[in-house]
Amino acid sequence: MKILIVSDVESTYIWDHFDREKFKDIELIISCGDLKASYLSFLVTMIPAPLLYVPGNHDVRYLEQEPEGCISIDDTIFTYKNIKIAGLGGCIEYTGGAFQYTEKAMYKRTKKLMKACQRKGGLDLFITHAPSLGIGDGDDWAHKGFACFHEVYQKLSPKYHLHGHQHLNYGAQMKRHHTVNETQVINGYSYYILDYPDPK
Repeated sequence: MKILIVSDVESTYIWDHFDREKFKDIELIISCGDLKASYLSFLVTMIPAPLLYVPGNHDVRYLEQEPEGCISIDDTIFTYKNIKIAGLGGCIEYTGGAFQYTEKAMYKRTKKLMKACQRKGGLDLFITHAPSLGIGDGDDWAHKGFACFHEVYQKLSPKYHLHGHQHLNYGAQMKRHHTVNETQVINGYSYYILDYPDPK
C-alpha cells in the first residue's frame, strides 16, 4: 500500500507538473502540516485517495477555511483499511497563538490520545507536525521536538511516526529517516512515498 506523505512546502513537481501516472498507486495521502489548504484540496482532487491531515504552526488559516475534501485527524484516531492512525498537530510554543503548545500542554494531549488508541486496540501510524525531542528536531527553540512523544513509542510502538516542521534543507546533517525502538520515524518534508505493508 503506497502512502503519499506531504509537509511544509508545496512541491512544484506535484503542483505545477502533476503527472497522474506517477501517483496512480497512491491509496492514502497524509499531510503533516504547514501547507496551503488549496494544495491539499488539489491533491485530494487529482489523486483518488482520502487525505488525512494535522495542522502545522503556520496553519492558522485553517481555522477560517479548512482544506476542502480532507479529513482532520488532530487529537483523534482514524481507522483506514484496518490501519489505526492518530494525529497531533502544532509545534512547541515560541511566539504564542494557535497550534503552538508548551511541553505540558502537549503532554496532556498526548496522554488523552494514547488512551483513545488503547481503547481502539493500538496505533499503527502516529502523525504529528513537530518531531520528537532529539529525533530529527532542530537546535533552535522553534524547532525543538516534544519529549512526550517518546512515551508513544514506548507504550504503543507504532510502526511509523510521520512528522514535518524540521525542513530537510536546514542543514546537511538533516536526515529523513530515524529508528526509535520498533518505530520508523520519517520526516515528510516536501513529499515522500511510503510503501506500507498491506494491512491484513
